[in-house]
Amino acid sequence: MRFEKGETVFDLRTSIVPTVEGEKIVLRILAAYVQGFGLSNLGMSEAHQRILAEVAQKPFGMILVTGPTGSGKTTTLYAVLKLLHHPDVNITTIEDPVEYKVIGINQIQVNPQTNLTFAKGLRSIVRQDPDIILVGEIRDEETAEIAVNAALTGHLLLSTFHANDAATAIPRLLDMKVEPFLLASTIEVIIAQRLVRKICITCRYSISSTSKKIGEAFPGAKDFFQEKKITLYAGKGCDACGHTGYQGRAAIFEFIRVTPDLQDLILNNPSTKEIWKLAKAQGSKTVFEDGIEKVRNGTTTLEELVRVAPPVTIES
Repeated sequence: MRFEKGETVFDLRTSIVPTVEGEKIVLRILAAYVQGFGLSNLGMSEAHQRILAEVAQKPFGMILVTGPTGSGKTTTLYAVLKLLHHPDVNITTIEDPVEYKVIGINQIQVNPQTNLTFAKGLRSIVRQDPDIILVGEIRDEETAEIAVNAALTGHLLLSTFHANDAATAIPRLLDMKVEPFLLASTIEVIIAQRLVRKICITCRYSISSTSKKIGEAFPGAKDFFQEKKITLYAGKGCDACGHTGYQGRAAIFEFIRVTPDLQDLILNNPSTKEIWKLAKAQGSKTVFEDGIEKVRNGTTTLEELVRVAPPVTIES
């Protein structure tokens, strides 16, 4: 469905299922202005933007974005495409569904009724001489195999993948029968992300706190606040935010850049813990750690961060 309010157009993806109490409806709101987002609009730090911009300029390889349904993965990939979108660059996507239509990009809609699957569509795309390919989601072994081979043979491939965090994506792809040497040769960066609600700018106010208070309320966050005096932020609630204290959302990210050391590790079928141990030693931060920075700068609240991405200790 399409809804217009003033000059803003919203597409509503509608899902309806019958329950014993009646029909249950979920609406996903797709606003046209989102397709114009750049990486900074998403809440990505300058350091993460530099990594992604550098990787996106490579002529081949794979960029993977992981996270649960509705965490903004596709929006992040569209922001990357915006960086790369030039008249002399052939960009082709296969999606289910095509969420945002972009002039100058060849977009294909998956259609099970005509047997147009991700795998079959991707096989056709690689014969269309594309420079950049976006695959809406890697769901099965066949799609994973074709995607990796496309990334190996001169294409920059972007895709989403369902995994709880960035480090888990590699063992999951290896479980999908992707050869370790192929994965090590193609994958450039893995991104995990979540969405947190942003504090309403209209009614935002500061709160003085201490490490002790934070530790009592959020034990897992105590180690990230060691100062004696700490300033946090919250929203009082006003007409602008529907008296919730929040307005809009921002993404929090976890980046794992595939370095030569990590390539060597992938060849040995590593576990998630082994991958994260090396990535952390090379400077990677968890989504929680990225979220802490957004708590400190007043983008979101600690309560919201812990709700969406509670701190997780990955043992070495």
